[in-house]
Amino acid sequence: MKSGQIRVTIIILILVFGLVGYYSYLAGKAREAGKDPEMTPVERVLSRDLATDYPPTPKEVMKYYNDIMLCYYMDEVTDEEIDSLGIRARELFDPDLQAINEVGTYLIRLHADIEEYREAGRKITNQSVASAANVDYYERNGFQFARLLCTYNVSENGNNYTLRLIYLLRKDPSDKRWKIYGWDLMENVDLTGEGASGTESPAAND
Repeated sequence: MKSGQIRVTIIILILVFGLVGYYSYLAGKAREAGKDPEMTPVERVLSRDLATDYPPTPKEVMKYYNDIMLCYYMDEVTDEEIDSLGIRARELFDPDLQAINEVGTYLIRLHADIEEYREAGRKITNQSVASAANVDYYERNGFQFARLLCTYNVSENGNNYTLRLIYLLRKDPSDKRWKIYGWDLMENVDLTGEGASGTESPAAND
């Protein structure tokens, strides 16, 4: 092969490898651009579409509700995010509980509860929901109810304590979804009887 032909071949090879490398670079950038950025806990909670992905059991309803609650007390949560979280939490309420927690009033009370927690140096650090085997199901007045315990670990100015709440859920006859009907402190509930009710935010029951 003549030297001129060798030079042309080398130049062509350089161009080919250069183009391959450039297109590989562009493809990599496109893949990076297509990736979803890591979501914050608030974004993860709010990304759930309750219209198509509603929690199927009382335990799952409470797990999702508690995920919302933990977001309330994050240091970096904004007022707008608290509003969005509160509206989402209210979607888990039974219609009767929604009726006595009108959106505007509920959000005002929610912000006040969170502000009270912050001023007291208080924060919910962890939560747990009773196992499915410990959910108490019963029927009353033609409705199906489920009662279960949720436990919250609370930190307050370096001190830690446990808050235990009994939640009552009622199955909505129209869509068969379990909705939060009410709650109260465990010590206020007769666990030998039926039902526990309340209308306050759990944050207020300290």
